[in-house]
Amino acid sequence: MVDEVQLPPSWDGSVVLDIGGEIGALLLRTPPTMNGVEIDLIPEDEGLLHTHSAVRERRLLGGVAYAAVYPSLKAGRYTVAGSGQTVTIVGGQVTETEYHDW
Repeated sequence: MVDEVQLPPSWDGSVVLDIGGEIGALLLRTPPTMNGVEIDLIPEDEGLLHTHSAVRERRLLGGVAYAAVYPSLKAGRYTVAGSGQTVTIVGGQVTETEYHDW
C-alpha cells in the first residue's frame, strides 16, 4: 500500500487549466469536510477513462474555498461519483458547480 501525501493549500492563480477546442475543465466546489477526499468523474462516453481529483483548500484573496479541479476534460456529460449528479463539460470553458450528496 502506498501512502499518498496530502498536498498543501493552493493559492489564487496557482492552478493551470488546459482548455480549448473540445477540451474544457471543471471546478467542483465542496464543503470543507471533504478536504483531501478524491472524487471520481465517470464519463457518459464509455470510450473515455474515469478521472479523479482531490479536494484541496484553495486560498483566495476573498477567503478560503474547498474544491476539486479537473483541468483537462473532453467535452461531454460526466457523473460525479458519490453524488449521482451530472455535469456537462463544454470545450474551451470552465464549468463550475457545487458538490451535492443527495
